[in-house]
Amino acid sequence: MGVNFYSFAIAPFLEHAFMQRSLIGVLLLALSACPLGVFLMLRRMSLTGDAMSHAILPGVALGFLFFGLELIPMTIGGLLIGWLVAVAAGAVSRLTSQKEDASLAAFYLISLAAGVTIISMRGSSVDLMHLLFGSVLAMDNTALYLITAISSTTLVVLAIIWRALVAECLDPLFLRSVSRWGALIHFVFLALVVLNLVGGFQALGTLLVVGLMMLPAATARFWSAQIRPMCILAIGFGATAAISGLLLSYHAALPSGPAIVLAAGSIYLVSLFIGPNGIIATHKKPISHRTA
Repeated sequence: MGVNFYSFAIAPFLEHAFMQRSLIGVLLLALSACPLGVFLMLRRMSLTGDAMSHAILPGVALGFLFFGLELIPMTIGGLLIGWLVAVAAGAVSRLTSQKEDASLAAFYLISLAAGVTIISMRGSSVDLMHLLFGSVLAMDNTALYLITAISSTTLVVLAIIWRALVAECLDPLFLRSVSRWGALIHFVFLALVVLNLVGGFQALGTLLVVGLMMLPAATARFWSAQIRPMCILAIGFGATAAISGLLLSYHAALPSGPAIVLAAGSIYLVSLFIGPNGIIATHKKPISHRTA
């Protein structure tokens, strides 16, 4: 049994450098992206991550159009377009009567169509699939260095704005009444979301990276109602999904990105039923506690 466990769970990471790079890269993504997912969920912006993952596609596509599958140009393009869309959506919501979610939906649909069109001008369906769904097992050292820098930057900035970000989640009107930094905190947070989505597209693609950001966060909500424990749990669930998904991909010859997101989805479904805030526990509580 010990030999079988070693062969299944440990040997792939010890014997193959590409598995080691993939594991480190996805664990770093989980470390920075999962807490962002918690704050997106608490701010009822869960679908914003999905929208922004589409919004970065034209920038990535422009980098691909001029430089091919070079990481740095695609990353810079994704960052610029992603931040532009975030700022534009916020500006529209403040200058007009349209809500930010509606303006963001409009911009991300335009961006998605533009990105696919740009890729089709030069690339093939294989290139499109690579950009949309990524390839964790093909991660090289350059991508790993980039993800390390993004993860480190995200954790440092989160530590700096933590209290203000928590205050904005709990009572944004209060924060704006006592501080002029509310709007800035909002845009810094969105910038971190874009940064992590761009960092993750090389590994999971622009469509699946949001799964690693949001599924562990949603899972953590079934186990805790406090922000700090939720962030820690989300990181743990994301790391578990990363390891499980990579092993599943390795042994079953499945696409690595979808395997990781499916692993995260499986953890979510289990937690949905057995978590302290899940279906079973909620329905065991007296009616007075459920309605309190």
